Amino acid sequence: MVRYKAIIAYDGTQFNGFQKQPNGRTVQEELEKTLKKMANGKEITIFGSGRTDAGVHAIGQVIHFDYPEERPLERMRFGLDTQSPEDIAVKSVEIVPETFHARYLVKEKTYQFKVDIGKPRSPFRRHYASYFPYPIDVAKIERALPDLLGTHDFTSFCASGSSIEDKVRTIYEASLQVNEAGDELTFTFRGDGFLYKMIRILVGTLLKIGNDRLPEDCLPEIIAKKDRNAAGPTAHPEGLYLYEVKYE
Repeated sequence: MVRYKAIIAYDGTQFNGFQKQPNGRTVQEELEKTLKKMANGKEITIFGSGRTDAGVHAIGQVIHFDYPEERPLERMRFGLDTQSPEDIAVKSVEIVPETFHARYLVKEKTYQFKVDIGKPRSPFRRHYASYFPYPIDVAKIERALPDLLGTHDFTSFCASGSSIEDKVRTIYEASLQVNEAGDELTFTFRGDGFLYKMIRILVGTLLKIGNDRLPEDCLPEIIAKKDRNAAGPTAHPEGLYLYEVKYE
């Protein structure tokens, strides 16, 4: 068996998330169907760098799988790309040692979150940015962002339903860009890992700060409380993108 690593992108709109489940269309299931066709009916399991929820997109999700034979890399990429549904793209494929694991060896992940703040909202962004119809002070959000940097227990920013005990994570980058038209925000978060729905709760909290419903210096106190009820709401999934995954 040959172990392949692939970088894939997908539009999460029509998916019930990345991970295979009994009912609902998933990215994992669609790619495994494609690989089964390519491998003459042999079942092949893919492993992702992490799950994404229903409606969440990926620009740089990483997967690995073991394939019965070695194929030219571009032929493998082209086969996977063209035989998978049109809302999945296979950007690159490489052969990796059998010790490589897409999930367990992750060093760093980057997510982006897009917010449509236009008036009126754009119908063309409805699946690709979360809409925020209220007044927003971008400068307040920018002043709050550095409080997220470093190593903290992010229990306050983890949704219930997570089975992970250790909620300590390190954030290396937390930034915000506004597009030229001034009607779309892009948040970027880069860290050693993120908890269940953490990015969406961070964004929901930051938007409340920008809307004057939370003080701009509230983040250290919210982090210290280790209580999900202390943070803001969970932002909608369609604004979230898994942007990049890095390994050793």
